[in-house]
Amino acid sequence: MPEICRFLGIIIMMYFDEHNPPHFHVRYNEYQATLDIQTLNILAGMLPARVRGLVEEWAELHRDELMQMWNTKEFHKISPLV
Repeated sequence: MPEICRFLGIIIMMYFDEHNPPHFHVRYNEYQATLDIQTLNILAGMLPARVRGLVEEWAELHRDELMQMWNTKEFHKISPLV
């Protein structure tokens, strides 16, 4: 599973051949979650509130890029939240 971003101990990844809806995976310490790209709802797992807020902020900034990656399967690193 390609790692597409890492910041503040948060790791964001996307699998090559995944099921719909378009989503990405997040790991933070012992927590794991899967978030829908379009709605940013958690599909599975859980994250601490602070981490979820940071991930949502990051994903809102990069939503179009995430959807393009999902559709083309051309993965690359995305800049972290600063």
